[in-house]
Amino acid sequence: MIRLLRELVQKGLEKQVPATGLGVFRILVGLVILQEVFYLLFFRHLIFDRVPFVDQASPVVDLFLFLWAILAACMAIGLHYRVAAVGNYLLWLVFVGFTPMWLDFDGGFDQMMTGISFLMMFLPAQRGLSLDNLRYKLKYSFLTKHYQPNTSVSVLCYLLPVAIVLGLLYLDAGIHKLSAEFWRNGMGSWLPPTHPYYMSPLNMGWLLNNEWLERIIGYSLISFQFLFLPLMWFRWARIPLLLIGVSFHIGIILSLNIYQFGFGMLAPYALLVPFSWWKCLRLKATTLTVYYDGLCPLCNRTVIILSHFDLFGAISFRDLQTHAKDCRALDAIPEVELLTDLYAVDKQGTLYAGVDTYTRILTAMVYPAPIAWIIRLPGINQIAKATYRSIADNRTRQVCDVSCAAPPQSPDHDLFAQLFDHYAGTQRRQATRIAKFLVLIILLQLNSTLQFGVFFRLNKGHANTELGQVLEGVSNSILFLSHTFLGITPHALYMHDHFVGYNHLLAIAYLDKDGKEQFLPFVNEEGRIVAPNWGRVQCWWANIAVTPHIKRQRLNKALMQVTAFWGNKVGLDVGNTVFLLKMKEVRVPMDWEPNLRDYNVRQAWKNIGTVKWDDLGHVVVETPGIDLEAL
Repeated sequence: MIRLLRELVQKGLEKQVPATGLGVFRILVGLVILQEVFYLLFFRHLIFDRVPFVDQASPVVDLFLFLWAILAACMAIGLHYRVAAVGNYLLWLVFVGFTPMWLDFDGGFDQMMTGISFLMMFLPAQRGLSLDNLRYKLKYSFLTKHYQPNTSVSVLCYLLPVAIVLGLLYLDAGIHKLSAEFWRNGMGSWLPPTHPYYMSPLNMGWLLNNEWLERIIGYSLISFQFLFLPLMWFRWARIPLLLIGVSFHIGIILSLNIYQFGFGMLAPYALLVPFSWWKCLRLKATTLTVYYDGLCPLCNRTVIILSHFDLFGAISFRDLQTHAKDCRALDAIPEVELLTDLYAVDKQGTLYAGVDTYTRILTAMVYPAPIAWIIRLPGINQIAKATYRSIADNRTRQVCDVSCAAPPQSPDHDLFAQLFDHYAGTQRRQATRIAKFLVLIILLQLNSTLQFGVFFRLNKGHANTELGQVLEGVSNSILFLSHTFLGITPHALYMHDHFVGYNHLLAIAYLDKDGKEQFLPFVNEEGRIVAPNWGRVQCWWANIAVTPHIKRQRLNKALMQVTAFWGNKVGLDVGNTVFLLKMKEVRVPMDWEPNLRDYNVRQAWKNIGTVKWDDLGHVVVETPGIDLEAL
């Protein structure tokens, strides 16, 4: 098996492709992580404090979150990418492994992001759409020779992340779904959006009430998850897989309140976009020609920066000394002015100079056009021209000697590149090591899938023999390591064993100054968990605190956290407020029923108890006559 994989890997290493898609993937991953860090910053007192705003977590948590935000932003823009990728991976390990994010506030996609972050450390994602490339251009370019960094990567940089992150995840999830009754009935995409704790604010009733369309979607989703991994290796299948997969995950974002999971799953699909689609973004002909003084260092740096951000190829940059005779519009320019302005000529032959050149450049590049509009505003335009003249009039030329004709230097290898060159060795050795890594990933995934997707469900979680108990212990130990460091974990999400018996919802209300009952901005009158509580806070409340089998200790702790956090957010005197604990019943059938979403939303609440804080700072939850654990 190793030999066969090695041969296939070696062929993949030899095939070089543009890094644009990999750069887009890096940007999307960085943005997903960045928004999640902002989410954690907003909810840091709820998630990390023992008692929100009372017994607070260490200030180091805030420091690490700000550091994480910086690293995620650096990943997105591709600035010092390798350092940012390593730091990001380490912070995923720290926060997921040593904070309440480990169990209580599991966002449902933490392990997937851990796996992606691990791969990002080794992918050369800085070769496409990155500021690192710009740094190299500026550092290693000469006056007449502009350095061009490598912008191609092995095709394996596209295929292997898709296979590991999406393919293995889908296969594992598909195997789990076979044991779920409502998934077997084709209702996998129907049931969760009918449960108020999981539904989005969008009323998808028009879709949920179409029984056969829901069955088609449900069965198609299971089939897609089983077929994705074997079909993704065929070029003809990638566009259909891309379109279907993106549609499914957009559906998750729109119909459920776990948008972070949806966006996290969409990011790897950038790697399935055909290379020709990225090439189509480049214009066939330039719309603006810019002339600059090739002997001016500042002009050269300006051209390097502008050309780097010209993503659509709309501008042609030319050295004025070499190409001045090519354009009649430049005949009227005195020789002395060559040092003082940057010139541009559009398709109509109109000549622009100075600040007007920059506004035309920004407009031609399309996406920074709003900056050009701002520069043209009265007042700002005069300031821009004065600043431009102050800089332009103080430039100097550089005498071009033999070094100008020398080929540009190559960037010094970073630490990672040096280690890679030292240990990876020849291409054949690289192929061997990648093949061994893939075998390890496959074995670890099989351990997770077979243990929890097959044996656990067949044996109801109990080993029948002494040997079985030993093997289960070994399997669990291996899974703990792969779960922590590689993100390999059972993907038994939205299964029947979670929804069966989930017939009661809880909410928290209080009386305002006018004696009017108000719901905390957490669970609203419909029973929906409202923004910004979607994502990991929703998973905590709906999967840990309130479940079909409520544990009183967990519920009491959750009620303490919610009342302390949102009570302070809305300006209540938490210690002197009596919160009302409310409950309503909903239906959770395993097969289709018409208008179930509307039925569950319309059910009335009833007060079942109170939540209040005593003088010692402890929460007292009273539900007279109701045993919540027996519901």
